[in-house]
Amino acid sequence: MKKIVIHSEYIKLDQFLKLADCVPTGGMAKALLQEQAVKVNGEIEERRGRKLYPGDLVTVDGEGEFQVEEAK
Repeated sequence: MKKIVIHSEYIKLDQFLKLADCVPTGGMAKALLQEQAVKVNGEIEERRGRKLYPGDLVTVDGEGEFQVEEAK
């Protein structure tokens, strides 16, 4: 599992996918979500604007698992 550090209270899912190098653009993030290839805390997520907070677990088909972590 890879840990992705954020420097704010939360990060939107589409931005997170770009930060984690799963997709290069927001449009590709939208397509990935429409394919139901992304799970947040074990549940399929299709909303690009879903807010992720430290401790959330994101699973992306073909890319692996990522955990949101707060900057210290």
